[in-house]
Amino acid sequence: MFTYELLEKGCFYLVREKEESGISLIRVAVESDHCVFLQHFDEPMETSWRLKKDPLFDIIECLSDEAVRDWKEFYQRSEDAFYEDNDEDN
Repeated sequence: MFTYELLEKGCFYLVREKEESGISLIRVAVESDHCVFLQHFDEPMETSWRLKKDPLFDIIECLSDEAVRDWKEFYQRSEDAFYEDNDEDN
């Protein structure tokens, strides 16, 4: 069992927040003395505050810069395709 305190600001992580949850991608956007502000890259993207001492079931890996770059390229293309489909409906 881990805590959010182990995560570094600005880094992207693949994690399991609870034992029975799926793998998700998060990024620590802001860090205060006692909390972290997270971006969750699910559909739709969410944000949340967590206490640094809150439990985190598993930190699978911190993504490398290259992996983040590849993911961002894919993610942005996927978003563009979604918005293009919606424009056609109008």
